[in-house]
Amino acid sequence: MEMEYRRLGATGLKVSVLSFGSWVTFGPQLAGDLAEQCLGAAYEAGVNFFDNAEAYSAGESERIMGEAIAKLGWPRHSYVISTKLFWGLHAGPNMRNTLNRKYLLQAIDGSLSRFGLDFVDLVYCHRPDPETPIEETVQAMSDIIASGKALYWGTSEWSAEQLREAWDIADRHHLHKPVVEQPQYNLLWRDRVEKEYAPLYDSIGLGLTTWSPLSSGLLTGKYLDGVPDGSRATLPGYEWLRNLLTDADRNHKVGELKAVSDDLGCTLAQMAIAWCAKNPHVSSVITGASRVDQVHENLAALDIIPRLTDDVLARIDAITG
Repeated sequence: MEMEYRRLGATGLKVSVLSFGSWVTFGPQLAGDLAEQCLGAAYEAGVNFFDNAEAYSAGESERIMGEAIAKLGWPRHSYVISTKLFWGLHAGPNMRNTLNRKYLLQAIDGSLSRFGLDFVDLVYCHRPDPETPIEETVQAMSDIIASGKALYWGTSEWSAEQLREAWDIADRHHLHKPVVEQPQYNLLWRDRVEKEYAPLYDSIGLGLTTWSPLSSGLLTGKYLDGVPDGSRATLPGYEWLRNLLTDADRNHKVGELKAVSDDLGCTLAQMAIAWCAKNPHVSSVITGASRVDQVHENLAALDIIPRLTDDVLARIDAITG
């Protein structure tokens, strides 16, 4: 099946319904030639949106992606690239866990320098900051857009209330509005996208680029018999994942979902990715891969989207509750 492109919320920007992100993989598992090969495989399959963040591998992820894209020689008009700002890379009271103006305006310059780019297409506030007035953050993000260092801005894991407040402030003061949110969304994590944000899709035209379609690998089914050697849950710093991946109740649901994907004639991972993309409010589902064959396997989910009929979706709903 050919790649599908969807508008990012109410904007005119079109992004591939399946995109490629670098969380976890770029740095710990992926650098140099392999990063280049995975990016190249995604791009050749029609992926035009590549997601990143300052915090991924403490800036290394942006550098690795920027160098790979430069080597691949892609024309800048042919891809959409994003970064996210919040956690910071430098010690000090104004550079960590903040969305204050000083941090944001310096952080975007740092990201562009690591990418080797003049601008990113999207910049996200990676988490909300309760200590900085939303007005200050909205003004700073709008100024980043006005400077040409980014073309659109959005948020990641903000509440519907915070999103609405930011949008209203921008609207009132004729500033650039947030256009996209990046929440976690998968078969086991649905409420925020399907319930909390529901009023925002029509009222402010909110677009979504969703992360963790496989629930950190749980929805591949490979943890049904425990944690395999070399998997993400064995990486240092990811101990919190082990508890998620060995949870008995979640794994019971995964086993039932696997029966549905078997009936569809695809892998559980492909069905899980396709299920996210089936939601019309989702502009793009961010996938990750540390091998080229994984890129191809993930992108084969495109063929599964039309097979998710109302009957199949009802069966999935019955399992996931």
